[in-house]
Amino acid sequence: MPAPAPAPYEPAVPRSYLREHGVRGAEETVDLLAGNLTDYRARVHRCARADVADTVGALLAARGARTVLVPPGLPDAWLPGGIIVRRDTADSTPHDLDRVDSVITGCAVAIAETGTIVLDGGPGQGRRRITLIPDHHICVVEVPAQVVSSVPRALERLSVTRPLTWTSGPSATSDIELDRVEGVHGPRSLDVVLLLG
Repeated sequence: MPAPAPAPYEPAVPRSYLREHGVRGAEETVDLLAGNLTDYRARVHRCARADVADTVGALLAARGARTVLVPPGLPDAWLPGGIIVRRDTADSTPHDLDRVDSVITGCAVAIAETGTIVLDGGPGQGRRRITLIPDHHICVVEVPAQVVSSVPRALERLSVTRPLTWTSGPSATSDIELDRVEGVHGPRSLDVVLLLG
């Protein structure tokens, strides 16, 4: 006796919700992103394209970073001179990554309404673990190209087949007594460089 035919799928749920909340220009959207990132205890820095290496260099110097890891595909123009940079390779172990002072990446998209940076493992972003194990993450966001106003707008740009990491500020959690602890599930410090132009 043949197996019964599977039940047909139910119709898709309509997605008629708002794609954005309010009308903002590009500058207002970037300001909202910066404000929400700051609320989540990320440090936000704005710089011109010509100044990105100096800005990144100053952030690394302020932390005293001696070991810096970058993913393949990160633009060399984002890297300051005078520092030893290691490119991530597949044989880097979690123990190796734990000894890295800072990691520098790009991102896939940044969401203004939620203050969220999304990485999808694309060029200049690397594997998930390079942004989850080191204690300090510098993420460069190209403005306005990579900034969207809302989560629905971000989802339009992302592929569900890629490994997505959604970051809203440094890693933080609270225990039952609501004591905040940072750095448990990812970097303790997040610097976001808004690369203008």
